[in-house]
Amino acid sequence: MERVPITRQGYESLKKELEHLKAVERPITIKAIEEARSHGDLSENAEYDAAKERQAFVEGRISELDYKLGNADIIDPDNISKDRAVFSCRVLLENLDTGEENEYQLVGPDESNIDEGRISVSSPLGEAIIGKKPGDEIVLQAPGGKRAYELIAIL
Repeated sequence: MERVPITRQGYESLKKELEHLKAVERPITIKAIEEARSHGDLSENAEYDAAKERQAFVEGRISELDYKLGNADIIDPDNISKDRAVFSCRVLLENLDTGEENEYQLVGPDESNIDEGRISVSSPLGEAIIGKKPGDEIVLQAPGGKRAYELIAIL
C-alpha cells in the first residue's frame, strides 16, 4: 500500500469532507433517486439520470477519501528538520525579479490552496523547492517565462 503524506490539518479536512458526504450528501442523493423513480418511466427521466450521476460522484469521492485516510501518513511540521525544504515545512521565498517575499507551506495535492499559502509538492514550484536549503536559488519555467526565487528561510 502506498502511504499518502498529509499534514494534520489536511487529514482533518479530508475527514470532515468524508463525514459530510456520508451524513449529508449520500442521504440527499438517495432521496433524489427515490423521488425521481416515483415520476415513472426511468428511460426518459432526466431527474433520475442526474441523481444517479450525483450518486456515482458521491460514492466515488467517498471511496477515494476512505483510501487516502486509510493510507495517510500524517507529517507533523514541528518534528521535521529545518535544514532542507521537505513536505509540510513552511518556507519564505523572495522573488529575485521583484523583491517580493512570500511564505508557503509545502503540502499534498489535496491540501493545496494558493490563497492560504499552501502549495502542492507536485506543483512546478513545489517540486523546485523540495530539497533546497536556505540561500539556494530556485529557477523554474513559468508560462510567462523564467522565474527566479531565493529560499530565504525554512520556518
